[in-house]
Amino acid sequence: MDKKTLKKYKPNKDRLIRIEEQIQELCERESTVVMGKVTGSSADFPYTEVRTSVQMYDPYEEENIRRQIRRKEADRLQILKEQREIEEYINGIGDPEIKEIFELSFIEGKKQREVADIISIDRSRISRKVSTYLENAHKAQK
Repeated sequence: MDKKTLKKYKPNKDRLIRIEEQIQELCERESTVVMGKVTGSSADFPYTEVRTSVQMYDPYEEENIRRQIRRKEADRLQILKEQREIEEYINGIGDPEIKEIFELSFIEGKKQREVADIISIDRSRISRKVSTYLENAHKAQK
């Protein structure tokens, strides 16, 4: 895990809300009604071909809406996966102080000054603790 990935948590949370709103909007969108022709056969013998005009939703527009929904849903699932990975990483931190720093900084999106005030330590130590923890965790993985 790195800082860049961790810092995406809060913006992704906001982006997730926007994506869900867009999906909802696409689902509620009314398609244009167009005239279409269908082919069938008459009910009586000899069965002759009959063409009838019908009103129907524009199939191209419907497919375009479905494609947009699928794309948005794929984005949504990717963001949820990234968020779950970050939450699992932070939940796996054993040191309560470091864990709280990570939660405040990355999950809640607070600035280092705000985190320092909450935990009652110097702002510069927040940055050092995060960097040191990430470096040590990276070395431990190798």
